Amino acid sequence: MKVKQHTIQRQVELSGVGLHTGVVSNMTFLPAPPNHGIKFQRVDLEGRPTVDADCDLVVDVSRGTTLEQNGARVYTVEHVLAALVGLEIDNVLIQLDGPEPPIMDGSSIQFIEVLEDAGLEEQNALRRFFEVQESIQYKDSAREVEMVALPTNNYRVTVMVDYNSPVLGSQHASITDISQFKSEIASCRTFCFLHELEMLYNSNLIKGGDLNNAIVVVDRVVEKEELAHLAKMFNKQTVEVKKEGILNNVDLRYRNEPARHKLLDVVGDLALVGRPLKAQILAARPGHAANVAFAKKLKRAMEKMGASHIPHYDPKLPPVMDINQISNILPHRYPFQLIDKIIYLDETVVAGVKNVTMNEPFFMGHFPGNPVMPGVLQVEAMAQTGGILVLSSVEDPENYWTYFLGIENCKFRKMVLPGDTLVFKCELLAPIRRGIAKMRGEAYVGNTLVCEAVMTASITRKEL
Repeated sequence: MKVKQHTIQRQVELSGVGLHTGVVSNMTFLPAPPNHGIKFQRVDLEGRPTVDADCDLVVDVSRGTTLEQNGARVYTVEHVLAALVGLEIDNVLIQLDGPEPPIMDGSSIQFIEVLEDAGLEEQNALRRFFEVQESIQYKDSAREVEMVALPTNNYRVTVMVDYNSPVLGSQHASITDISQFKSEIASCRTFCFLHELEMLYNSNLIKGGDLNNAIVVVDRVVEKEELAHLAKMFNKQTVEVKKEGILNNVDLRYRNEPARHKLLDVVGDLALVGRPLKAQILAARPGHAANVAFAKKLKRAMEKMGASHIPHYDPKLPPVMDINQISNILPHRYPFQLIDKIIYLDETVVAGVKNVTMNEPFFMGHFPGNPVMPGVLQVEAMAQTGGILVLSSVEDPENYWTYFLGIENCKFRKMVLPGDTLVFKCELLAPIRRGIAKMRGEAYVGNTLVCEAVMTASITRKEL
C-alpha cells in the first residue's frame, strides 16, 4: 500500500448519463492539496457547494449511495469512490454540473482509466490509516447481512452473495490487497434482476439505465409480450434472453461478475469512513444500506481510538524529512539539534519526533541519579519543529533564520524521561504575515500531553 498521500497531476474530465436520475453531466477531477480528502462540488448550483465523502452525510441508499451537504445532493457516488480507493488516491476535488456522476458502463474501469491518464502525484504527507485493532461486526438479521472488519496489515476484502437464483446461485469474490482492484474488480458492472426492473422504473430510478451500463439477470421464463415491453423501456428495437439468463445477449466479463461488483460497491461505500483502511473485510450479502451502516460503525470506532489531533507516529513508515533533510533547513547542530525526524507537514501543521535517550548531554547535570529532560529544552525542540513549518513557507529556507519572539501559556504536564519518544505538533493560529508566525505547540509521549505553549517567531532573510 502507498505510504504517502497522493493526488492527480492534472485535471481530467468525462461525461455521461446518470444511472438513476437520467441526467447527462460533466464530471471533472481536479488535484487537491494534502489532507483535502475526497470532495464533490456541484458547480451547477448557486454558490458551487461542496459535499464531503463522509458516511454521516448519506441521505439515501436506494440502489445507490447519495450524499447531501450544504443544500446539495450527489447521487450514486460509490463507483467513483471505488476507483479512487483502488488507485489509492487520497485528495481530489470532483466537480459535477449535474446531480449524479456518469454511470459509464456500470463499473469503475473508465474512471480508473481517466485518472491514470491524469497521472498520480505523491504528496509530502503520510497517509493516516485507520488500522483496525480488533474485530468490528455489523449484522442485519432481517436481511441476513453480516459484515466484519478484522486486523491485518493491508486492505483486503471478501464478499459472498446468495440470491437463491438458478442463474447466479451462491458466489464469492475477494482481493488480498487493494492493488488488485484495478485488474480484478474495476471492470465489473452493476446488475439487477428482471423482476426488479419494473419496480425500479416505477420508482423513478434507473432513468439512465441501458443494457450497455447494467447487467439484467433473467431468473424466470419471459413471454414475447414482456420482451417487447422491455425493448420499449430501454429504447431498443428488440431484446433477447441468453440461455445463461442474461438479457440481450450481454456476455459476463467474469463468471462471478455480480459478486465482484458487490465487492466494488463495498470498497466504494467504505471510502466514506474518511481514511484509508488497514483491515480484512468479510461481507455476506452486502448492500448499500448495510455498507453505509458498517462504514458508520467503523468511523465511530476510529473516533473512539483516539482524538484525531494527536499525531500518529508509526516508526515503520519513512519520515517526511530525515535528520539530513532537517539539517539542510535548520541551522542547529549537536548538542542543540533536538529533532530527529519530521513525520507530517502541510501548509499549517507540522509534526516531529525526538527520541530521548540516556546519552543526551543534558542528563549529566539534570539531574544526576534522576534524569529528567529540562522543560526549556522541550520547548526548544517544539520550537525547532515549528521552525520547519515556518521555513517551509519560503522557496529557499536555507537562506532564512527563525527567531523566538514570545512564549505564552506554557505548561509542563508530565516529566519526560530517557526512553520516551516525544512527538511534537505545531499548528499555525493565523497566516504568516510580514514574517511573523504564531502557532500552538503540543508535545506528547504516547497519547499523553506532556508540554504545551503558544509561540511567536519571526522569519528573517540571512545577510549574504
